[in-house]
Amino acid sequence: MFNQVMLVGRLTKDPEPRYTSACAAVTHITIAVNRSFKNASGEVEADYVNCTLWRKTAENTALYCQKGSLVGLSGRIQTRSHENAEGVKVYVTEVMADTVRFMDPKPREKAAD
Repeated sequence: MFNQVMLVGRLTKDPEPRYTSACAAVTHITIAVNRSFKNASGEVEADYVNCTLWRKTAENTALYCQKGSLVGLSGRIQTRSHENAEGVKVYVTEVMADTVRFMDPKPREKAAD
């Protein structure tokens, strides 16, 4: 079996790390990934992909990225389900990211006067 995904997109909000009871960092992010074609109006649409990052990857992404940051990630697609408060079964599909690359150029340092 093969379950591998690679995406490049921009963060839709600032990453906020949380910690499990076992002190493992986890961050849930959403990235906007532009489609490779234009719609009938001539605009490029985007898909919004939910991703989960764990441990050092979660901490570093929260530390070095913010809303609008361009990231590349690789991982696997995972699905799960649960019942909501109304008793309706909800299905969730997300990317469990193994690696995240920060793709924005580093800001230039100010020149000394």
